[in-house]
Amino acid sequence: MSERKTDEAVAEAVPLTATRASTNTGGGPGGSDPLVGELRRAGLLPLLVLHLLSAGASYGNALIEGISISTGGLISVNPNTMYPLLRALEENEFVTGEWEHPERRSRRFYAITEQGELERQRLVAEIKPRLEEVASALELLRRVL
Repeated sequence: MSERKTDEAVAEAVPLTATRASTNTGGGPGGSDPLVGELRRAGLLPLLVLHLLSAGASYGNALIEGISISTGGLISVNPNTMYPLLRALEENEFVTGEWEHPERRSRRFYAITEQGELERQRLVAEIKPRLEEVASALELLRRVL
Protein backbone atom coordinates (compact mmCIF):
# COMPACT_ATOMS: atom_id res chain seq x y z
CA MET A 1 0.00 0.00 0.00
CA SER A 2 1.41 3.42 -0.87
CA GLU A 3 2.23 5.98 1.82
CA ARG A 4 -0.57 8.26 0.60
CA LYS A 5 -3.21 5.54 0.83
CA THR A 6 -2.08 4.66 4.35
CA ASP A 7 -2.30 8.31 5.41
CA GLU A 8 -5.79 8.58 3.95
CA ALA A 9 -6.94 5.39 5.68
CA VAL A 10 -5.66 6.60 9.05
CA ALA A 11 -7.25 10.02 8.58
CA GLU A 12 -10.59 8.43 7.77
CA ALA A 13 -10.48 5.98 10.70
CA VAL A 14 -12.31 8.35 13.06
CA PRO A 15 -15.05 10.72 11.87
CA LEU A 16 -14.12 14.40 12.02
CA THR A 17 -16.96 15.19 14.42
CA ALA A 18 -15.61 12.63 16.89
CA THR A 19 -12.12 14.03 16.44
CA ARG A 20 -13.22 17.57 17.18
CA ALA A 21 -15.26 16.45 20.17
CA SER A 22 -12.28 14.62 21.62
CA THR A 23 -9.71 17.39 21.32
CA ASN A 24 -10.83 19.47 24.27
CA THR A 25 -12.46 16.87 26.49
CA GLY A 26 -11.95 13.23 27.14
CA GLY A 27 -12.11 10.32 29.46
CA GLY A 28 -9.76 9.34 32.19
CA PRO A 29 -8.81 11.18 35.34
CA GLY A 30 -9.66 14.84 35.09
CA GLY A 31 -12.23 14.41 32.32
CA SER A 32 -15.17 15.46 34.47
CA ASP A 33 -13.22 16.94 37.38
CA PRO A 34 -14.43 20.52 37.97
CA LEU A 35 -10.89 21.88 38.17
CA VAL A 36 -9.07 19.95 35.45
CA GLY A 37 -12.18 19.44 33.29
CA GLU A 38 -12.47 23.17 32.62
CA LEU A 39 -8.80 23.33 31.67
CA ARG A 40 -9.26 20.40 29.29
CA ARG A 41 -12.19 22.17 27.64
CA ALA A 42 -10.04 25.31 27.34
CA GLY A 43 -7.47 23.41 25.27
CA LEU A 44 -5.08 21.95 27.84
CA LEU A 45 -4.53 18.68 25.94
CA PRO A 46 -3.57 20.34 22.65
CA LEU A 47 -1.32 22.68 24.63
CA LEU A 48 0.40 19.79 26.40
CA VAL A 49 0.92 17.93 23.12
CA LEU A 50 2.30 21.01 21.38
CA HIS A 51 4.50 21.74 24.40
CA LEU A 52 5.96 18.23 24.40
CA LEU A 53 6.51 18.37 20.63
CA SER A 54 8.32 21.71 20.98
CA ALA A 55 11.11 19.68 22.62
CA GLY A 56 11.32 17.32 19.63
CA ALA A 57 9.39 14.89 17.47
CA SER A 58 7.49 12.14 19.24
CA TYR A 59 4.77 9.53 18.73
CA GLY A 60 1.37 9.01 20.33
CA ASN A 61 2.19 6.59 23.15
CA ALA A 62 5.23 8.62 24.19
CA LEU A 63 3.05 11.75 24.28
CA ILE A 64 0.48 9.93 26.43
CA GLU A 65 3.24 9.01 28.87
CA GLY A 66 4.74 12.52 28.72
CA ILE A 67 1.40 14.11 29.65
CA SER A 68 0.99 11.77 32.60
CA ILE A 69 4.53 12.49 33.81
CA SER A 70 4.35 16.25 33.31
CA THR A 71 1.05 16.49 35.20
CA GLY A 72 2.10 14.20 38.04
CA GLY A 73 -0.57 11.70 36.98
CA LEU A 74 -3.35 14.25 37.42
CA ILE A 75 -4.23 13.97 33.73
CA SER A 76 -4.18 10.72 31.86
CA VAL A 77 -5.01 10.43 28.20
CA ASN A 78 -6.07 7.25 26.48
CA PRO A 79 -5.32 6.38 22.84
CA ASN A 80 -8.97 7.00 21.88
CA THR A 81 -8.39 10.64 22.81
CA MET A 82 -4.75 11.08 21.77
CA TYR A 83 -4.86 9.80 18.21
CA PRO A 84 -7.92 11.81 17.10
CA LEU A 85 -6.30 14.86 18.73
CA LEU A 86 -3.08 14.28 16.78
CA ARG A 87 -5.05 13.91 13.54
CA ALA A 88 -6.91 17.16 14.26
CA LEU A 89 -3.64 18.97 15.03
CA GLU A 90 -2.19 17.62 11.79
CA GLU A 91 -5.29 18.64 9.82
CA ASN A 92 -4.96 22.17 11.23
CA GLU A 93 -1.27 22.15 10.24
CA PHE A 94 -0.08 22.56 13.84
CA VAL A 95 1.93 19.35 13.54
CA THR A 96 3.30 17.19 10.75
CA GLY A 97 3.36 13.43 10.90
CA GLU A 98 5.64 10.91 9.25
CA TRP A 99 5.63 7.14 9.48
CA GLU A 100 8.77 5.64 11.01
CA HIS A 101 8.71 3.06 8.19
CA PRO A 102 6.68 4.51 5.28
CA GLU A 103 6.48 1.16 3.49
CA ARG A 104 4.50 -0.43 6.34
CA ARG A 105 2.31 0.73 9.17
CA SER A 106 4.52 1.66 12.09
CA ARG A 107 4.83 4.42 14.63
CA ARG A 108 3.89 7.84 13.35
CA PHE A 109 6.21 10.58 14.58
CA TYR A 110 4.81 14.07 14.95
CA ALA A 111 6.69 17.37 14.91
CA ILE A 112 5.43 20.84 15.71
CA THR A 113 5.20 23.34 12.84
CA GLU A 114 5.70 27.11 12.95
CA GLN A 115 1.91 27.45 12.96
CA GLY A 116 1.81 24.95 15.82
CA GLU A 117 4.29 27.01 17.81
CA LEU A 118 2.09 30.08 17.37
CA GLU A 119 -0.91 28.03 18.53
CA ARG A 120 1.09 26.79 21.53
CA GLN A 121 1.89 30.38 22.50
CA ARG A 122 -1.77 31.40 22.05
CA LEU A 123 -2.94 28.51 24.24
CA VAL A 124 -0.36 29.36 26.92
CA ALA A 125 -1.66 32.94 27.04
CA GLU A 126 -5.25 31.69 27.24
CA ILE A 127 -4.77 28.88 29.75
CA LYS A 128 -2.08 30.26 32.06
CA PRO A 129 -4.48 32.63 33.89
CA ARG A 130 -6.86 29.71 34.46
CA LEU A 131 -4.00 27.61 35.82
CA GLU A 132 -3.11 30.45 38.18
CA GLU A 133 -6.72 30.59 39.42
CA VAL A 134 -6.76 26.85 40.07
CA ALA A 135 -3.37 27.01 41.82
CA SER A 136 -4.55 29.90 44.02
CA ALA A 137 -7.77 28.11 44.92
CA LEU A 138 -5.89 24.94 45.81
CA GLU A 139 -3.35 26.87 47.87
CA LEU A 140 -6.17 28.56 49.79
CA LEU A 141 -7.85 25.21 50.38
CA ARG A 142 -4.54 23.69 51.51
CA ARG A 143 -4.04 26.50 54.04
CA VAL A 144 -7.58 26.19 55.37
CA LEU A 145 -7.27 22.45 55.88
